[in-house]
Amino acid sequence: MKMTNALVRASDARIFYDGTITEPRLDHPESVAVHRDRSVWCGGERGQIYRLPPDGSRLEEVASTGGFCLGLTFDANDDLYVCDLKHAAVFHIETRTGKVRRFADSVPGHRMRVPNHPVIDAKGQIYVSDSHGGHDPGPGVMRFDPDGSGTMWYGETIDFANGIALSPNGDYLYVAESFGQSVFRIPILEDGSSGAREPVATFPDVIPDGIAFGPDDRLYIGCYEPSQILRIDRDGSVQCVLADPEAHLLCHPTNIAFRGSTLFAANLGRWHITEMELPA
Repeated sequence: MKMTNALVRASDARIFYDGTITEPRLDHPESVAVHRDRSVWCGGERGQIYRLPPDGSRLEEVASTGGFCLGLTFDANDDLYVCDLKHAAVFHIETRTGKVRRFADSVPGHRMRVPNHPVIDAKGQIYVSDSHGGHDPGPGVMRFDPDGSGTMWYGETIDFANGIALSPNGDYLYVAESFGQSVFRIPILEDGSSGAREPVATFPDVIPDGIAFGPDDRLYIGCYEPSQILRIDRDGSVQCVLADPEAHLLCHPTNIAFRGSTLFAANLGRWHITEMELPA
């Protein structure tokens, strides 16, 4: 893994919202997503779904799964799909009303173990990674239609499938393999089926977690350990965007999301969302 100097200085990043002692508390956020109105949404370890206005001035709890929220994403109707660790299921949340319903917990032949992160393609199909278990590799990536029917889309063994992201042109699904210390991609074939996995990058002594494509079409990685954000450049080199050896500004960052050139990172190890502006 070729590493270059950090892209963002610690002085150029800040805490977007500190929920350590606020009411409601920002309860160890693992997930983060940006709404089209520029508000920032995240989940908590007791199933809370939070909304932060664009300026990060306050925190509102709008719904709850009653479980433990992992990855979340918006659909074309501005509703949320949320992976839940406690319930081993995916929930659908109407953001305008706060109504919560269980969307899916299985596909034929496979009951979800650790549904971790959802992404939605241009056709409205929902891909969901299943981490299976810590150091207990298994399948895989499921795909669902909006009515909740689904299949095991990629059934090969993955060593803790974590964050997933669609490539900007929609031709590939990228997967963070946490205990495999790597990112790979799966071609989406013309008939919609999955191709064979293709390696993208490996990260010795790093646990990749959440991934997202930035406005520059490069892949960014939130790393649970050590606490840092990485970027894979077009030539395959890996660049450190920001690292925090003290684990305060970044503390076990997990999922990441973009609002223009601003990167937001959820910190499972603390009670805040980190914000950093990427240089042009």
